[in-house]
This record gives sequence, C-alpha cells and structure tokens, in this order.
Amino acid sequence: MAGIKNKCPAIFQYTTFKVFKIFRLWKGRGKMRIHEIKNTDMNAYYNVMSQLGDFTDAMSFEAFDRGDAARDSITSIEDFERRREFLRDCFIRAIGGIPDFRIPLNAKITGVIQQGGFRIEKVIYESRPGVYVTANLYVPDGIEKPAAAILFLCGHAKEAKQYRQYQKVCRHLAAAGFVVLAQDPVGQGERLSYYEPSINATTVDWGTVEHDYAGIQCMLLGDSIARYFLHDAMRGIDYLCSRAEVDPARIGVTGNSGGGTQTSLMMICDQRIAAAAPGTFIMNRRSFVKARGVLDAEQIWEGMSALGFDHEDILLAMAPRPVLVLAASYDFFPVEGTMETFRRAKRFWELYGKPENLEIFVDNSPHSYTEDMARRAADFFSRHLLGKPYENRTDMPVLEESLLNCTQSGQVRGDYQKAKFVYEENLDRLKEIEKAKNDLTEEERRDRALKWLSEKVFYNRKPCELNPRFYRTEHAEDMTVQKCFWWSQTGLINHAFLFRSLDLAGKRLPVTVALWDGGTSCIVPHIGWIRETCKTGRAVMVLDVSGVGALQQHSLGNDYESDPFDLYDIYYKIARDLIWLGDSLPALRAYDVTRALDMIGAWEGLDASDISVYACGRYGIYGLMAAAVDNRIKKIAYAGEEVSFRDMVVSRYYNSYDASSIVMPGILEYFDIGDLRKWLNT
Repeated sequence: MAGIKNKCPAIFQYTTFKVFKIFRLWKGRGKMRIHEIKNTDMNAYYNVMSQLGDFTDAMSFEAFDRGDAARDSITSIEDFERRREFLRDCFIRAIGGIPDFRIPLNAKITGVIQQGGFRIEKVIYESRPGVYVTANLYVPDGIEKPAAAILFLCGHAKEAKQYRQYQKVCRHLAAAGFVVLAQDPVGQGERLSYYEPSINATTVDWGTVEHDYAGIQCMLLGDSIARYFLHDAMRGIDYLCSRAEVDPARIGVTGNSGGGTQTSLMMICDQRIAAAAPGTFIMNRRSFVKARGVLDAEQIWEGMSALGFDHEDILLAMAPRPVLVLAASYDFFPVEGTMETFRRAKRFWELYGKPENLEIFVDNSPHSYTEDMARRAADFFSRHLLGKPYENRTDMPVLEESLLNCTQSGQVRGDYQKAKFVYEENLDRLKEIEKAKNDLTEEERRDRALKWLSEKVFYNRKPCELNPRFYRTEHAEDMTVQKCFWWSQTGLINHAFLFRSLDLAGKRLPVTVALWDGGTSCIVPHIGWIRETCKTGRAVMVLDVSGVGALQQHSLGNDYESDPFDLYDIYYKIARDLIWLGDSLPALRAYDVTRALDMIGAWEGLDASDISVYACGRYGIYGLMAAAVDNRIKKIAYAGEEVSFRDMVVSRYYNSYDASSIVMPGILEYFDIGDLRKWLNT
C-alpha cells in the first residue's frame, strides 16, 4: 500500500477520500450537509435540457400549419384581399402602430459629390420631431422629367449607407437611371443612439445589440422597435416624393438582411411602393425555427405566428405588384425556406393573371447583397419601372466611407445636442401610457390589469395530468429534502425540492412556495431562510419553473463556456418565439406556479388550504403574477431588489442581462410590479 501511495499520491488521496465519503454516508444512513444538496440530473428521466425549446418549437409548428392551411383555402381574389387587409391591420397593431407624424421634413443638403454620370447629395431630414435621418441621394445626370426612384434600406453593417457593398448596389441602380435614396437606420451609420461626444465612442454596441437594448424598452410599452424603422422608411418615401426629379408613382424599395426586413415592413404597410426586391431575409418561419435561428428586435412581431402569418404573407402583401426575391445559397436564413415560400406564393400572382411579376434570384454566396444581386435588382426595377432592361456588367468603384458623411462629426448625436433616438421616444410613449392609466380610478386600473394578466397567464395552455415522480428523499442536517417532478403542460416538466423539519415528520404542513433566480440550483444562499421557515412549522417548496434550475436549457453554443442567458442565446430565442405566438416566458412561468399549487394538493403530508409564496429577486415576479390570478395563494412575501419595468424604460442604461426571462410585451400599459405588490398587500 505504501508503494502505491508513493508512486501515485494523487490517486491514493482521491481513492481514500471517496472511500471515506462512502463510509461516512453509510454510517450516517444517507445524511448530508445542506451544501451537498445537488440538482439530480433530470436527463436520467427526460431530456429536459432542450425541453422548453422543443415545446416552443412544437407550438410554432402548429401555428405554421394553421397559416399554411388558411392560405391554401383561398380560392378568390376577394378572399385573398380580405385576409391581406386583416393581417396588415393586425401587423400594424402588433408593432404598436405607425407613429402619427407628418411634420415638415426640414431636409437640408450638407454636401454634394459629383461622380461620373450622377451626383451624390448628402441629406439630413427630420423623420419625427427631433429625429434626424442621415441619407445619401444618388441623382443621375440629365434628368429632364420626373424619373423612377428606389429607396435603399441598409442591412446590419456598421457603416450603413457608406458600406462598400451597399454603395455598389446604389451605383448600379443610379447607372440604370434611378434616383436612389440610401438612408441610415437606427443604430447604424451616423445614427448610433449611444454615441457619446465626450469620449467619441459608443457605450452600447451598434446594430443588433443597440436594437435589442432599446427594443426591450419598446416591448414593455407594447411596441416593437420595428415601428421606428418602418416610419423612417416611410418618411424616406416622403422625401423622394418631395423631389422634383422623382415620379411618385414609380418608387421601388430594396435592401438585404436587416434591410430586407425593412423592405418587408414597407411591402406590408406602404401602398405607395410600386415594386420591391427584398434580399436575404425572405424564408419561412418553420425553416428558421428548425435552424435554431435567432432574430433581431425589429424582426419580432408579437402574436403574428398565432394568426398564421409567415413570410409568404410578406410577399402576398405586394401581389400582383412586381417582386424580386433575392437569396443566397449559403445564408443562415435557410434558402430552402425561401424557395418554398416563393413556390407557394406564385399562385397568387397567377390568380391575378400576372405570374411574371414574381421573380427569384439565388446567388451562390454567403449572406450579403452581392454585386450579381445588385445587377439583377437593377434589371428587375428597370424592366418594371423604366420599361427597359439593364445590362451593365461593369464592377462599380466606391468612395472612401467617411466622404459620404452627412454630419460634421460623423454622428447625429455629435452635431445635434437635442436629437432624439428610440430611448427618448420611449419616454414620450411612457408619458402617454401613464396619462391614460391615471385617467382611470384605482379600482378600474386594478380590474383591467388583472383581467389582462389572467388572459396572458392562461393563454393557450395545454393542461394535462400531473403524473408526479417522487424520485429521491434525503436527510440534510435538521431537514428532510424530497425531490419531485411533474407535468405542468403537455410537453413541459416542472421540478421542486420540498424541505421539511425532521421534528415535524408525519405531520400535515402548510406550504411556502419559494421562487428565486436559479431555483434548486441556488439553494445555499437561501438556506438560512429555508431553515427558519421550516422551524415555523411550514414546508418549503423550492420551485423550478420551466427552464430554471434542474431544467436549465442547453446553450445554443453547446459548450461549457457559452452562457444560455446571453443575448441571442437559447433563452432569448425561446422568449422571442413565444412572443411571436402571442405568449411570453413570464406568463408561461406564472402558469407553472399555478400548476405547482395543483401539485401541492396531490403531495402527501401537505396542506393545500394554506399556501404562501416567497418571491425573491427577478424570478420572484412569477410568484406575484400567479398570486394575482389564483386565490389559492393566501400570502406573499417579497424579498430582494424589486423589479421595476418603469425603471427599465426611464433608465438610459439598465440591466439587460436575462431580460428575456422577465419581459412581458405591453405590461406597462397595465401595471408595474409595484402595483401588483400594492394590490396583493405585500
């Protein structure tokens, strides 16, 4: 033995430790210390680490099937146009409406660059009061009468209108004879919302990160940040119509990626568009969900999947006007979905007798607006808006990006101290919402809020038998810990640790349901409270609602370094897919709490007539929401920092980590967490 110890000291020490631990557990007949209580791997029973995502996918696929069936049932132009108008109205409501501003554009030209065959004007116009849009206008030489025009909407490139690929597209369109307006979207180009002149840098990253950061604040108000992208684009059309060089009856729109999204918004909502070429965005939701794709904030449209809406409906919004679908073979937007959507949509142009007006071009490339796409788009618009083909095969030169700046500083926030961005616009929206709520009595506000919350919590649930599994009981110092899981809905398991004092063995006990961040994976920081509560004669159920604790989901990165709660990881995806379905992660988890109450009624030795909730931290809001809609909860205790959705909106900088787990779209139209606490007397 000594020889083994000398040759392999680490192995000897490890083996000795394991033997000692086994002996100690045997001697103590299964007793352990509190800090040794661990989540049992639930995957030994079910694959819970992908369960919430699988559940959401299944709900989505059911919705996609309903949408396909609804479109397949259309046999007349009248039925088609009725459905199209219905979905358009629903879409506009889903994004919070289109901002009602038709103020003067107050456009000014800050510079002109002459190029061979056209000039580039540097334009700044006012989309809404204090909201400045920076744009480049390409004007072909020799225009003698109003010409056709194209609105170019930029995808997710930091440089936006100045991005080299996008310059090439605009130059091809200008070479074809079009007036072209390329404008910066929110959070890109010269419109970085969190640019700070004092440090000449941004404090929230550009593009998708900024879109989501401001987009979460929009969601709390019942809006989508898409409403601002859409309105800016519509005002771009207003600007084109104001120019003497432009024929308002012949305006097209194109863009790829995020610009394809904006093009889609315009196709749905702006009837002035004569032709459209959405690029590297059109697919179908089914293929994207299967690909585990994650969308940007302006691409999340609440409840539209529940209505059967899909990308096919984006195309159909234009029928029978000309549409060219631009796609890339190697895109993260699945080209299979693109081809299927195009194939399905074709018959609606045939219904109008204009099948030639729907076209598709797939380039063998990754995600981008390639130069071949640019040539194909220029030819498409030329044939339909100019009545002639475009045959230019010349590669287009581009300018140094900074030469196209419209502002002196390179940023709107650097030139206009009082400029507004989405954050400031959300403050204005919040004032409107609070005024409307303050016009109600306290009783009217409460009744309205609780009715809305109840509808959200119980929306489209699929209750089933609990079928509980009591899979382990352990002794931990002065308490017993019983572990159990059950079915909350068809396809969703919930899980809990139940703590009871050893001194109260065999007695029927009232129960306190505990909800906190991390659930049963976070016992140790709360053990003092658990022990003290058990000493008062109560059982404590530490609850894992869907995706929490033992039910935590795999990161999309599928490695130990990836954080599933990060932006654009699994919880972000699940939460956004639920929003598409008219649901939300907080509402689903609040429903889980109500099912835990059912479980208490089935748990031997528990008194279901005396249930309280201990709500701690962010995830404690699920308990508050459940208590507001289920009178079986007799008492609420709230601990830790209170969640305030209003503070998330009014704070320029807020904690956005894992915000997907607590954000319910439109909640501030009805209440904040402080209101619930007041109504529940916590």
